[in-house]
Amino acid sequence: MTRAVRAARIAVAAVLPAELALVVCAAAGVRPPAPVLAAAEAVVCGVLLLEAWVLHRLYAAARAAGEERGAALRTAVRAVVPVQVRRLLRHELRAGASLGRWVLRRKHGVRPGDLAAAYTEPQTALMYGMLFVSVVETVALALLIPWPAVHRVVLVLDVYGIVLVIALHAACVTRPHVVGADGSLRIRYGALFDLAVPPDAVACVRVERRYPEGRLVTLSPDGVLDLIVGSQTTVTLELNRPLTFTRPLGARASARTIRFHADDPRALVSALRRPA
Repeated sequence: MTRAVRAARIAVAAVLPAELALVVCAAAGVRPPAPVLAAAEAVVCGVLLLEAWVLHRLYAAARAAGEERGAALRTAVRAVVPVQVRRLLRHELRAGASLGRWVLRRKHGVRPGDLAAAYTEPQTALMYGMLFVSVVETVALALLIPWPAVHRVVLVLDVYGIVLVIALHAACVTRPHVVGADGSLRIRYGALFDLAVPPDAVACVRVERRYPEGRLVTLSPDGVLDLIVGSQTTVTLELNRPLTFTRPLGARASARTIRFHADDPRALVSALRRPA
C-alpha cells in the first residue's frame, strides 16, 4: 500500500504541470493536436482513478482499524494530498469565511477580557492599491481581448484574484493578535500564521521598531523569528524556552525570540506585562 500512495503522490506532481500547460495553450488560442489532447485527458482520468482507488483503500483500512468516518477520511487525505496543498486550501477556506466576519464586524478568537491588537496599518494602503490595479486590469483586458473564450478565462482568473486580495485583508482584520486575560499571547497573520505563547514562556517584551528584510515569516539561524508586516516589526518578545511554530506551508521550526508588528505596540506590551 505504501508504494501505491507514493505512486499517487508522484502522479499528481507530474500531471498537474502538464494539465496547466494545456490550459495555458488553450487560453493563448493554440490548439494542440487531437492525439495529444486525447492522451492528456486519458492520463488525467487515469490519475484521478488511481487517486480514488488509493483513497478508498486507505479509508477502508482506517475504518477497519476502528476509526470513525471523519477521522478515517482525514487519515486517507493526509496520506495522499501533500501538506502544502492542504495548507493552501485551508487558508483559502478560512480567508473566505473571514469575509463574512469582516462584514459583520466580528473578531475570531477574541474572548471577553482579551485585548485584540490590530497589525494591518502598514499594509492597508498596499492592499487597496493592489485591489485598484486588479480592477483596472480586469476592465482593460475585457476591452482589449477580442477572443470570447480567452476573455472568459482571463475574467475568471482576474475576479478570483480580486476576491483573494479582499479575503486576505479581511482575514488579517478579523484575526488580530490577542493578549489573553491570563497573560497568554496569540501572534497571528490572517489565516497563514498562528502561534500561541503561554504566559510562563515570556521572559521579557518591549516596544522596538525594526525594518528587517525578508519574507513574511523569516527565521534566522540563531532562532529569531520575524513576522514582517509592511517591512517592519514593532514588538520584540524574548522567550525563556524555544517554542515550536508552523510555517505557512506546513514546515515546523522553533524560535527563542519573536519580533512582530502591532499597530499600537505600547498597548500590547502593557497588556502583556500586567499581572494576570
